[in-house]
Amino acid sequence: MDQAAIITAFITLFVIIDPIGLAPLFVALTKGEDAAHRRGIAIRATAIAGGLLVLFGLFGEAVLGFAGISMPAFRIAGGILLFLTALDMLFERRTKRRKGQANSENDPSVFPLATPLIAGPGSIATMILLTGEAGGDWAVIGAVMLVLLAVLLLVLVFFLSAGLLERALGETGTKVVSRLLGMLLAALSVQFVIDGITAINWVGG
Repeated sequence: MDQAAIITAFITLFVIIDPIGLAPLFVALTKGEDAAHRRGIAIRATAIAGGLLVLFGLFGEAVLGFAGISMPAFRIAGGILLFLTALDMLFERRTKRRKGQANSENDPSVFPLATPLIAGPGSIATMILLTGEAGGDWAVIGAVMLVLLAVLLLVLVFFLSAGLLERALGETGTKVVSRLLGMLLAALSVQFVIDGITAINWVGG
């Protein structure tokens, strides 16, 4: 896996998981908790989400094959899903929907933090797409897993420093960052669709 592909995978996962956007929600979900309990919630949430994403990354393509869905078709569908997510980010619908999901009164580490906020449909689709492009090359799959680990570590860092980040960026700063990431995700999602159409044409030709 070359450096450009690693950077693309990192940016894609970072944008779709959106650690910066999750930080204020983590603050809201753990309001009133002491530092030790908040740290435990952050670690559990990222660990559970990581396990789910690794499982889908390793076995998601096999599930697609069992269902008779080709990787080019899934690339196109995944690209469309990511594009819709990008639109949500650009028009702030994603943040409103996440706030609607963030209403757990008990331990929020499994729901809604681990899923659907971290390991949601977009990140699951992205992991299947990235590992599917490896073509069974375990070195590439391992590189994707390391990229996922790096992004999840950033999620954990943002969770643990969520209060500082929220105060530093402010509401306006958070909105600006979210919209910039939405634009980037929109471009990446279009590339997924183009890759899927190209693969279909190549197979058909």
